[in-house]
Amino acid sequence: MTICYFGIYNPNHTRNRLNIKGLRLNGVEVLECNIREQGWQKYWQLIRLHWPIRNKYQVMIVGFPGHTIMPLAWILAKLHGKKIIFDAFISLYDSLVFDEKKYQPRSLPALKYWLVDWLACQLAGLVVLEVYEYAKYFIETFGINPKKFRRVLVSCDNEIMYPRENPRKDGKFTVHFHGTYIPAQGIDYIIGAARLLKDKGVYFNIIGRQKDYRPIIERVKKGGSDNIIFYDFMPYERLAEMMAQADVCLGMFGDTGKAKRAGAFKIMEAMAMKKSLITADTPAVREFLVDGENSLLCRIADSQDLSEKIMLLKDNPDLQAQIAQNGYDLFQNTMTPEVIGEQLFQIAKSL
Repeated sequence: MTICYFGIYNPNHTRNRLNIKGLRLNGVEVLECNIREQGWQKYWQLIRLHWPIRNKYQVMIVGFPGHTIMPLAWILAKLHGKKIIFDAFISLYDSLVFDEKKYQPRSLPALKYWLVDWLACQLAGLVVLEVYEYAKYFIETFGINPKKFRRVLVSCDNEIMYPRENPRKDGKFTVHFHGTYIPAQGIDYIIGAARLLKDKGVYFNIIGRQKDYRPIIERVKKGGSDNIIFYDFMPYERLAEMMAQADVCLGMFGDTGKAKRAGAFKIMEAMAMKKSLITADTPAVREFLVDGENSLLCRIADSQDLSEKIMLLKDNPDLQAQIAQNGYDLFQNTMTPEVIGEQLFQIAKSL
């Protein structure tokens, strides 16, 4: 089979890069029809790039973010008799209006993004999302036919994220988090847990940034939490080295709708590195994680419960090792690029 991976997607975004890698690992020929231009010229450039390959593939996958490009993808697929899969990954309406709160729910921009999400899903033959919980949101919010949805979990690059010996020799119990400072991540609750544990020999590395991250760091410094070190974004290989130094890795903890219905790359990365994982107990992660078996799940937006889960692992090395091993086994069986590529391949074949 040959698949056209189409759109204005970022080829370096983990979702797209590993979808394409996974398909190729399963013997699928992937023709990338991709431009990164902004403005109206992107439509003409995509038409021009698509023309030479229009008869060389069977199924088109629109990569993330592809919501706004779906009308063009549908036209090209329809003209040439191709089936189309939309890898939605997230809802723009949910993310921009309710999670990041960039627009008021009853504003014109909010209506625009509602229509963009609705139309993109209506035009697709099938819609791929990372968890069924997010599919429920699309069904209830946009009235999309439930039969359209398929689940493909997120993966991570296991050629970079893989188990390795912890190089730390100072005996410090280190907790690792990486991500942005958007509400879904729950940075404030991680910082709250760090404050509760500042006299317990627990140290935190927090990696990442967002436009409002500087005030948070300054607030922490004024509060005297000297068991937290903040780092800026770093290359993926360096991030893996930092994770190797950790005893525990953290997922998401924010009390937002998106946090409750989405997974996170950092969860899969922790398991791929064979690290014990703590994340918030949400319907989304309950689809693939089991509390006390391959992760520890804590109450959402609860610094106290998070701190207690961290201490539980610190005081129980055997439990820490067991969760790390079971998480790694789960990743190997269900989340590697090859496995998710096989799932995408079967979804494409079903069309």
